Amino acid sequence: MDLSYTPEELAFQDELRAFLRDELPLEIADKVRTGRGLDKADMERWHAILNARGWLAQNWPRAFGGAEWSAVQRHIYDVEAAAASAPRIVPFGLSMLGPVLQTFGSKEQQDHWLPRILDGSDWWCQGYSEPGAGSDLASLKTRAVRDGDHYVVNGQKTWTTLGQHANMIFCLVRTDPDVKQQEGISFLLIDMNTPGVEVRPIILMDGSPEVNEVWFTDVKVPVENLVGEENKGWTYAKYLLTHERTGLGGVGASQAALAAVKRLARAENHNGKPLLQNPHFAARVAQVEIDMRAMATSNLRIVSQAAAGGAPGLEASMLKVKGSMIRQEINDLARRAAGPYAMPFASEAVEGANDMIPDPLNAGPVAAQYFNNRKLSIFGGSNEIQRGIIAKVTMGGGV
Repeated sequence: MDLSYTPEELAFQDELRAFLRDELPLEIADKVRTGRGLDKADMERWHAILNARGWLAQNWPRAFGGAEWSAVQRHIYDVEAAAASAPRIVPFGLSMLGPVLQTFGSKEQQDHWLPRILDGSDWWCQGYSEPGAGSDLASLKTRAVRDGDHYVVNGQKTWTTLGQHANMIFCLVRTDPDVKQQEGISFLLIDMNTPGVEVRPIILMDGSPEVNEVWFTDVKVPVENLVGEENKGWTYAKYLLTHERTGLGGVGASQAALAAVKRLARAENHNGKPLLQNPHFAARVAQVEIDMRAMATSNLRIVSQAAAGGAPGLEASMLKVKGSMIRQEINDLARRAAGPYAMPFASEAVEGANDMIPDPLNAGPVAAQYFNNRKLSIFGGSNEIQRGIIAKVTMGGGV
């Protein structure tokens, strides 16, 4: 899916391809390509390689140690990294917390926390959702009560992605229960090694603890870990969510996944012909590719607007909905193309024992990916909620 690049952008694409060819560890790329899980050391290793090149914080200004890439450069990285089977960059510190601190944090917070995100000293996770506050996030109940130079935090967060690896969590907490829900929320940075913090894994269908519950029992958090003003956290939360949703389109990942579907469909026969020649299957492939091209163009436009100084609102919701639908359609096409090879999605296939089945195209993890990516239409704000936002704004009701 090549767009019309300038000579400078084509040169950047060549530089990036050479970097990925020379610097991406083969064993890590092989894990990504075959659908096996990456461990913490794999992800930290790739982050360190990118940081050494100055390409880790792609969306950060140079003043904060970032690459300050254009929207097109970031699109090129997304596509080329996915094609090379590079791991995704863990977004919580870099793409979520970083922009919040750069916009709303104090100089002291920026000087302390931003370099630690870059050099890997801190692994951040996100403390937003609660058992009774998912899409209705403003109804959260985790409390933070001011006690001298600390807040005392009590409550529970859930669906905390990769929380088992994190040493820090940025949290939305209720600091004033007597006002309108959105007006009593604050944004706190919490050390997960503090007494009273407990992480409990949630085991998914493929056996992995990708998400977790995080419990807080009388956890003391220094007041200087409050970002911005007390009770203004909802403003910062919305700013972060627009950046999160913009990144959920996953153009590069979708393009690489669709290429894998085509490989499977060429190898799999249906009525004596390659499955890709089946009219119904080919029409579905063509439709998702059209949708993906349209989304790539929209993503570039929206990210460009954000880079010019604004945070996307309605557009981020549109990207989130469409991106999740495209990725789930590709997962379904992969499952159908793999046929019976998609069945062994349990631990032996996910962990790489593909020699147990005659599957040279590594179709074993297809079903695991299909089931895991059901979550795409829920996290980051469910698609139903995002459609409501879109309808409200387009009908003139505001955000």
